[in-house]
Amino acid sequence: MQNLKLPITISPSRSAQRRLVCKGVFKLADMTRLLAECESGSEHVQVSVKFDVDERGLTVMSGTGSALVALTCQRCNENFDQSLEVEFTFSPAKNEEAAEKIPSYYDVVELDENGEVNLRELVEEELMLMIPLIPRHNIQDCSADADSVWGELPEELEKPNPFDVLKQFK
Repeated sequence: MQNLKLPITISPSRSAQRRLVCKGVFKLADMTRLLAECESGSEHVQVSVKFDVDERGLTVMSGTGSALVALTCQRCNENFDQSLEVEFTFSPAKNEEAAEKIPSYYDVVELDENGEVNLRELVEEELMLMIPLIPRHNIQDCSADADSVWGELPEELEKPNPFDVLKQFK
């Protein structure tokens, strides 16, 4: 399969009228915000986007994106490969008033002044949401002990039970 380079910006309404399906790649090196959170694992981000018009007449962009990145394990501080895969469904809106009229089962994406959407930024943001909050290896693949403890826990102090006073009233 040939890796076709996708356009960075695209008009959702014109693409939906033609029922356009785009399959191709973006360079991972161009996604600077994503690379600020992780290391490059592969050269490309695979993307597939389908433009359509739903039964209500709304423009809909749905698709998938996937990339292989390297994250730093928070247990052992070693890098590991993580596959980021995302599915999305958006409906574009010109402004906030139009966005309020879009049903809640669609995510809203705002159009720029030319009536276009920055497809690369959209996919980049969706992939960033797929990065785990605390990246870690699988427990069996991690070099750090899973049940390791740092520091000493203080011994519990013997505290009197506050309800012992009630025993005196019997």
